[in-house]
Amino acid sequence: MYLLGLGIVLLLLKWQEMGFVATWSWWWVLSPFAAAVVWWAWADWSGYTKRKAMEQEDQRKLERINRQRKSLGQKPKTAPPRR
Repeated sequence: MYLLGLGIVLLLLKWQEMGFVATWSWWWVLSPFAAAVVWWAWADWSGYTKRKAMEQEDQRKLERINRQRKSLGQKPKTAPPRR
């Protein structure tokens, strides 16, 4: 996401011919978009995206369980050890 934001900023600077980016080649200005595509392809291929989504779901589940346990007057659960 950072690469996409950087690409948009550089694209706007080049389009408005502002600052040092005005003298850059279009290849340099558009390269963050290509890097973002490569990053997303790698993240999907390696399972990084799915793993992060599962970690977020597990965290939400633990928070929900702890809210329930607290309302019952029990001690909160601790997070399971990372693998």
